[in-house]
Amino acid sequence: MSHSNPSTIASQPAPGNGLSLASAAALSAHTPHPAGQSESLCAWLMSEQPRSRRQAALGRAYSGWRTFARNRLALLGLLIVLALGLTALFADLLAPYSAYSGDLRSTRLLAPSWSHWFGTDDQGRDILSRLMLGSRITLFVVALVAVLAAPIGLLVGTVAGYAGGLVDAALMRITDIFLAFPRLILALAFVAALGPGIENAVLAIAITAWPPYARMARAETLSIRQSDYIAAVRLLGASPGRIVLRHIMPLCLPSLIVRVTLDMAGIILTAAGLGFLGLGAQPPMPEWGAMIANGRLYVLDQWWVAAAPGAAIFTVSLAFNLLGDGLRDALDPKAAP
Repeated sequence: MSHSNPSTIASQPAPGNGLSLASAAALSAHTPHPAGQSESLCAWLMSEQPRSRRQAALGRAYSGWRTFARNRLALLGLLIVLALGLTALFADLLAPYSAYSGDLRSTRLLAPSWSHWFGTDDQGRDILSRLMLGSRITLFVVALVAVLAAPIGLLVGTVAGYAGGLVDAALMRITDIFLAFPRLILALAFVAALGPGIENAVLAIAITAWPPYARMARAETLSIRQSDYIAAVRLLGASPGRIVLRHIMPLCLPSLIVRVTLDMAGIILTAAGLGFLGLGAQPPMPEWGAMIANGRLYVLDQWWVAAAPGAAIFTVSLAFNLLGDGLRDALDPKAAP
């Protein structure tokens, strides 16, 4: 009685099928599956031994996103900020009415309704349309202040922390002078000297916003300037400028990003305060602070004129605070797995 080899039987084609069992198994093993691809990509991103700088950078970004996504309030803040950006970008298309003209005879001080969701102001202008156009001014102020103030504070803080001695003392005393005054009062003084206008308001806010960033960058620099890798770079012959720009500033960026994001609410409130006092954006620009100032005369009877821009300022400020809290958790190296 002859005995067949199991491997021979397995290699024979099955009835009605042109593939052998071994070939089918090999083909199944090499067939890509979406779930398997996702798992392998996650494993590649979360590898503890990355094989390239690109893999390490992508892994850190993915780990930070996972930490950020676990904070539901931070995601809510991100969605509100993204909605604000899209509204500002497409305000001309989204606004149902003109933000600069109205009908004093038929649309003056109308209550919120289906035709005017947020009502109209004393000039007959649709408040919702003015809020949409005003979001551009808000984002313009926030972005420009961040671009101007953050690099100045980072440069002053890192130079002072790394140089030490007389340079540190001089730069920090200048910083203390700016910190001795309340931000809004100092911004009022600069705007009064420069003249009213949105550009001067942005410049005044930027001048008063950089000292906290300098303090934070100096503290970070003091904690890392004596590290072994900084000493190794110094032994390789790197100049102090190269050490500060290439090796210290990048380490200060995560904390700076978090601090700038948390300060967005204060920047918005300061800009709104200047606009409320008539020192920011000038009429007929739909700046939210100026809209509140215009509505304070009707706050008892036509409450929506001041309530709508006030609610917009509150919502956007809260969104930036929630976003900053999420970024603080995501960019914290101590919380990294």
